[in-house]
Amino acid sequence: MMLNTTFILYALTATLATNLLLFLYQQLSSPLRRIPGPFWARFTRGWYFWRVSKGHFEHESISLHKQYGPIVRLAPGWYSCNSTDALKKIYAPGSKFTKSDWYDGWRHPHPSQWTLFTDKNNKRHGEAKKRFSALYSLSSLVSYEPFVDRCVDLFLDRLREFSHSKKEIDLGYWMQCYTFDVIGCITYGERYGFLDEGQDIQGAIQAVGSIGRFSTLMGIYSEWYPLAFKINGYLNGSGAGGRTFVANFAREKIEKHKQEQQEEHLEKGGDVKILDRDGISREPFMTKMIRSHRQDPEKVTDYHLFMVAQSNVIAGFDTTAISLTATMYHLLKTPRVLQKLRDEIRAARASGKLADNDRINFHESQDLPYFKAVVKEALRVHSAAGLPFWRVVPEGGVDVEGIHFPEGTVLGTSSWVSHYNEDVFTNPTEFQPERWIDQDEAKLKAMNELYMPFGLGSRTCIGRHISTLEMSKLIPVLIDKFNLEIVSSPAKEGDWETENFWFVKPHNLKVRVYERFKE
Repeated sequence: MMLNTTFILYALTATLATNLLLFLYQQLSSPLRRIPGPFWARFTRGWYFWRVSKGHFEHESISLHKQYGPIVRLAPGWYSCNSTDALKKIYAPGSKFTKSDWYDGWRHPHPSQWTLFTDKNNKRHGEAKKRFSALYSLSSLVSYEPFVDRCVDLFLDRLREFSHSKKEIDLGYWMQCYTFDVIGCITYGERYGFLDEGQDIQGAIQAVGSIGRFSTLMGIYSEWYPLAFKINGYLNGSGAGGRTFVANFAREKIEKHKQEQQEEHLEKGGDVKILDRDGISREPFMTKMIRSHRQDPEKVTDYHLFMVAQSNVIAGFDTTAISLTATMYHLLKTPRVLQKLRDEIRAARASGKLADNDRINFHESQDLPYFKAVVKEALRVHSAAGLPFWRVVPEGGVDVEGIHFPEGTVLGTSSWVSHYNEDVFTNPTEFQPERWIDQDEAKLKAMNELYMPFGLGSRTCIGRHISTLEMSKLIPVLIDKFNLEIVSSPAKEGDWETENFWFVKPHNLKVRVYERFKE
């Protein structure tokens, strides 16, 4: 018995030693061994996991590229890139690069469940995106404006109340309330109700917010993800629990809309579109999708309904809330820019370019060049996504910056790294909307080639136009009607706090609100 035990121990030790030696040999003999990076990143994903777990990797990744150059090793076989050459080859339209296993951390572990964001199958993703792209297109924005107007009006009402009560508010949290209600209106035709009293209804904001930390970290060790998902699903506040909450909420809303639409279909003897006096459909996503499902259930399946409903919430509310908060933060921290934007809006009203004194429509906002530059610059200095968009090198490998990366290598670029590239962006840490206006064509072309707040290529965020709509409808009216003052706190460093678990979320941006009364 003792002999058998001893033999087993020797066998295990020999196996571990052999695997370790093989691993070291592979690392030391790899053609990529000369790529620089932190010492421990050469041997284990643990270094990257540890640094990401700190919640501020967007800044650390910029520092790493300053230290090591345009290509940095972050883990064995994982390399962060920072150059136009890399972006063009990795994310170009029609690229054969696929999303890496890191994205598995953002989906349900069952293989039959996938979303546009997590899908590693480029062909299936392309087919699905074609199927729904019209719902997210610029031309569809007009039909969603009344839904956004409803939420903008209610949000401004809340701000007037805060102005009268002199109450300090967390601006980032209220931006979440606004975007959650907007995405509810656009998707289902009804608000969730967050803007009524600012309550986190059924813990939805907390539930969706919990997904980021769990998914980001488990994506680094994606082979462990299914087990971790199962274990964490039993824990309150876990990422797995948050995902389950959102999924159940989506199914409940879909069934409700199916039933209501079926009853209307039977009552009216067919499908009837809701049109306004200009002949524009004012229907939410789900109404349009259920109609398509009824007409062709094989093309638009029940799973497609579920996937879009769930994705709109998980991807749609948080990213836009971050972008809105970041834009307001940098405007408040840069009074010169804030005043210049107010002057542009006032001049547009005086010249009759803005038809309504209390609202602004999307097309009017796009005729305000400085406003567009402000938003573009805000998304440059504070992109919602703060980690690399990881991709897998396809068959045949790829040459980047004179280095050949073999098939299976994982490459990626973070929008923060790209947007703070000092070779292209002059004084990149400064908030300067003018950089998008007062430049020659060559400089603008170089900046736009590195600009990627919504990703790049065929995997660019499908909801980017809706995010732009939400921002364009709120920010001009908000700064025109209110003064906001950041409340500094001696208990924290700086005026706000951020945490990066894929989304770089601001926390505790305390402001006081004052209504502006014009002469």
